[in-house]
Amino acid sequence: MTKRARSFDAAAELYQAYRPGYPAALFDAVEELAGRPLAGARVADVGAGTGIATALLHARGAEVVAVEPGDGMAAEFRRVNPGIALVRGDGDRLPLADGAFDLLTYAQAWHWTDPERSVPEARRVLRPGGALALWWNDPDMSVPWIAEQDERLRAFFGVSGLPARQSPGLDVTTREVRWSRRVPLAAHLANLTSHSAFLLLGEDGTRAFVDAERARLESLFPDGTVEESYVVTLRVAVF
Repeated sequence: MTKRARSFDAAAELYQAYRPGYPAALFDAVEELAGRPLAGARVADVGAGTGIATALLHARGAEVVAVEPGDGMAAEFRRVNPGIALVRGDGDRLPLADGAFDLLTYAQAWHWTDPERSVPEARRVLRPGGALALWWNDPDMSVPWIAEQDERLRAFFGVSGLPARQSPGLDVTTREVRWSRRVPLAAHLANLTSHSAFLLLGEDGTRAFVDAERARLESLFPDGTVEESYVVTLRVAVF
């Protein structure tokens, strides 16, 4: 694991408390593109983190097992999802049996893998006709205040563009799902600080950005409630 990936272990409770979940429409799209219902399907959720997606798959009736490499994330997963199976590992070395699963899911996690390893591993553990579903939950840049915040974040960290999100060697179908949630301003800011760039930055730098951002958003959302808008990009490959 990279230092950036390992940074989540120290903030697992923050991640669980403030990261957004996923809308029902996403799982409807997974079922449509995978060609089968989640209810009764054998599913492995890889890079499961604290189990935000895993729990929702379980709630849809999937027989789901989580795969997570990080110590802190795995401990938080077990705390909040005591009834869901968890094994330690990652997408490049899946600790799963050959041909045992109907569906592999990667929620915000595929970009942490090496596709030269994770694609063959997906083929190995999926049954014939099984599917690989990858998705990313990104802020909706068509919303002006979100695009402006994103520009401030990129300027602050000196970065441009999103992480590589290719699916090499796979014939995928792509679907976008838009959704939103309303949260207190404090929860919105805490969600920002749960991202790896802030986790690596440290307390002083994080506080400087958050204090300035709070002042901007208080004038924009005087009632203290922020409507976060997202676009989930889903990619499904059927084997």
